[in-house]
Amino acid sequence: MALFLSERDVQELFPMKQALLRIEASFVAQQSGRAVNQPRQRVFQPGFSLHYMAAALADEHLAGMKIYTIVSGAARFLVLLFDTKTGDLLAVIEADYLGRIRTGAASGVATKYLARQDASAVGLIGAGRQARTQLEAVAGVRKIRAARVFARDEKHRVEFCREMADYLDFPVEPAASAEDAARFGDIVIAATTSREPVIKGEWLRPGTHVNAIGANMADRRELDDAALRQAEIIAVDSIAQARDEAGDLVQGLKAANQSWDDVMELNDIVTGIKPRRESSEQITVFKSCGIAIWDVMAAGFIYREALEKKKGKPFAIWEDSPR
Repeated sequence: MALFLSERDVQELFPMKQALLRIEASFVAQQSGRAVNQPRQRVFQPGFSLHYMAAALADEHLAGMKIYTIVSGAARFLVLLFDTKTGDLLAVIEADYLGRIRTGAASGVATKYLARQDASAVGLIGAGRQARTQLEAVAGVRKIRAARVFARDEKHRVEFCREMADYLDFPVEPAASAEDAARFGDIVIAATTSREPVIKGEWLRPGTHVNAIGANMADRRELDDAALRQAEIIAVDSIAQARDEAGDLVQGLKAANQSWDDVMELNDIVTGIKPRRESSEQITVFKSCGIAIWDVMAAGFIYREALEKKKGKPFAIWEDSPR
């Protein structure tokens, strides 16, 4: 029997504290070669797109696929989780919240290893579906004293700040502009759908760490050339995937007098293969596209928790299939 797990199940079973632990573990697995990642593929039709990505975790005996559709800007997400020893389907998981929390947790891990230890102010640009978990995750790895948030819709900006200030234990205030948010932050987060840069290098103070998570197509970017030029460390989740999807780098590296040889994978930094921040003056960047290893690692934890806590709806599949 497989399990169907709903969005509500995922929210109950996968708190940010666990997400940070599991996503950090996924970077270790990735660096060890015990995890295989298949970058995202896309199928387009007029008004419709299908997106899918897959991964396998040898030590967990798990493989999985994340698949989602987008119609008129509305997305529907699923993760399929398989047992690699038997080939059985273990779970079908609604994965909107899963995607948001694992993306936030990845930024949290990047912040843990790249931001200054005394980083305490967050500038957030974007207040959409990904923004909440971004702010929650960095608050899980640094002692944050305050955040400023800019979004184009003033009403939404104010409502988001009020909601997050109630949820977190520090002030979250509306910023007057993207520049205001960026200049405020020791940690600066871009979580937008913009096709044009929303962060300029001239706004970044020495010692700033940047998480750029919104753009995952080659024709979109959130950082201008100057921001990349100033960065002494540029890390990504997967160089193979970033070459296809990270518009910030696809468009910006050459103009910033840099190349892909200057880009590191975060897993190498987490495991100590590549250097972390070496001074309080360095500007560091984590460009996140989102990889399937995170989805499978998260899904495995959620599935085990669901079994233990008797969550989800069992369903039969392949009952008559020969072994």
